[in-house]
Amino acid sequence: MWRGAASDHVIDTIAPGRGTDLVDIGAGMGPATVAAARRGAQVTAVDPMPYMRRILSLRRLVQRNRQAITVVAGTAEQLPIADATADVVVGVNTMHHWQDLDAAAAEIHRVLRPGGRIMLVDEDFDDPDHGRNRADGGRRHRRHRHRMTPVGAEEMADALSKAGLVATDAVTTSAAPGVPIKQATARKADV
Repeated sequence: MWRGAASDHVIDTIAPGRGTDLVDIGAGMGPATVAAARRGAQVTAVDPMPYMRRILSLRRLVQRNRQAITVVAGTAEQLPIADATADVVVGVNTMHHWQDLDAAAAEIHRVLRPGGRIMLVDEDFDDPDHGRNRADGGRRHRRHRHRMTPVGAEEMADALSKAGLVATDAVTTSAAPGVPIKQATARKADV
């Protein structure tokens, strides 16, 4: 989507400023990428799907701050990012596509600078209060379950902790009316 409540929630919470090096894992069409770049962040948008990268690359061309966005191929488990170069790593609605949560958490640890922050958010499509669940009686998520591995907030926080990050929060909450989310935040310890 061009914009979404979960992406807005993440960028509002992380509040990246000018000069922040931010990695958006599973950037898709770029709602979080574009929002972070508008705030002055230098964003590396990582996505494994050529189709999504093409869409975001085209979208990037019409952004006033297009030089702040770099679109690259990669997965959460193999980020094409140098060691200790990111101030912030975000993932919005991507964890349910990750193949190996522990490997992804280790990669996040690797690319974060000391003191760097991470925020992972997945919409809770199983929650009866989720607008899409209500609209289709839960059929959408059941129909796509073979491509999705639902991950809970505690599970996300545990994987981040096992990778050496300091988990700061693991909650199930709401990003906006009708958008229940599972959220985990952490930071990399200062050296």
